[in-house]
Amino acid sequence: MRRIALLGATGSIGRQALEIVEAHPELEFVAAASGSQDVAGLAPLTQVGGDLTELLERAEPDIVLNAVVGFAGLPATLWALERGVTLALANKESLVAAGDLALAAQRRGGGALLPVDSEHSALHQCLEARGPESVDSIVVTASGGPFRGRTRAELEDVTPAEALAHPTWSMGPKITVDSATLANKGLELIEAHFLFGLPYDRIEVVVHPTSVVHGLVRFRDGAALAHLGYPDMRVPISYALTYPDRSATPVPSLDLAGGLTLEFSAPDLETFPLLSLARGAGERGGTYPCAFNAANEVAVAAFLAGRLPFLGIADAVEEVLAAVDGAPARDLDDLIEADAQARRLLEPVA
Repeated sequence: MRRIALLGATGSIGRQALEIVEAHPELEFVAAASGSQDVAGLAPLTQVGGDLTELLERAEPDIVLNAVVGFAGLPATLWALERGVTLALANKESLVAAGDLALAAQRRGGGALLPVDSEHSALHQCLEARGPESVDSIVVTASGGPFRGRTRAELEDVTPAEALAHPTWSMGPKITVDSATLANKGLELIEAHFLFGLPYDRIEVVVHPTSVVHGLVRFRDGAALAHLGYPDMRVPISYALTYPDRSATPVPSLDLAGGLTLEFSAPDLETFPLLSLARGAGERGGTYPCAFNAANEVAVAAFLAGRLPFLGIADAVEEVLAAVDGAPARDLDDLIEADAQARRLLEPVA
């Protein structure tokens, strides 16, 4: 049996994880947590709010599926990595904010880190058992969100309802807005840097509207391997929870004869500047990625609450990145302070 602690049980990832576990007798939930909704009965140990690491200490899981949204997922990420517990990571923000600290924790703990984001899961599969010296570059794909093809002028009056109408994926509100601004691809760019140990100039983001190709690796011999499949998060969730077995899922295989459109284009960085801001934060290092994530979280919440226009999200993040010092974090306390500093700068709209 694989004993799983599910954090973020009532979100999109959590709900689909329940389906995967129910279909596999070798998997069992020993703990489940939600930030605000009742999860009684999902597992022997359940919790709403509170300290997630205390729950993990009591549960003693084999796998932590961290599907918490935002910086709040960081303590659970570090808990699993320090103890060598397999981490199925859907909380990209914790690796973005604490990349160097998280990798150091993993080296000490020695456990597996399996990405659950569809793009990073795809890249993990394409790279498996291949040394980094054989890799030329990696490609993260983006659907382009609901506003692909629009100009900045056409986005001035965008409403939250419009931003939440994603054309391909069914996700929570925060990540859906991040997809609309391309901030999500910025976060995934930084996450890919830490997951796969490649410099930023060897990580490319391309727009691929049908979301069939989830990731692509170019190798030094000129060949490229891509991961293809219908856009369904049950595939990367199952991959992480049953690794390395690749258990069956109800997701159908691609119907190649039915016709597939594999269209790719460069992202429009003028209309969607958050991708460039994320790359810049990653390249500067230190706590700049942490500040990017914190500012984006606050700005997205303000947009959803009607206190900030859609285009104001990127403006707010840019202002914060210009104001913080970005000094490297020596420990978790430093990181928490860097996160708090970035948030304080946006208190007028928070």
